[in-house]
Amino acid sequence: MSFLFLFGGGLIITLMVILFIFLFPLLALISVLMNDFRGNEKLIWVLIIIFLPFLGSLVYFLIGRDKRINR
Repeated sequence: MSFLFLFGGGLIITLMVILFIFLFPLLALISVLMNDFRGNEKLIWVLIIIFLPFLGSLVYFLIGRDKRINR
């Protein structure tokens, strides 16, 4: 059954989910590393995203982006 899902109409959905799972944390890490934060906040966000990739990225995009220092 799962073989049919992967190679039937669900192949595109499966590839999109896999891409999203890897791309979401990568985009969050890039955003953290390219912006400035106060004190050790940058290190904390990097560690959160590395150890909790999907959840950490989601929390960063919901909360952490507001903590950036604007130049």
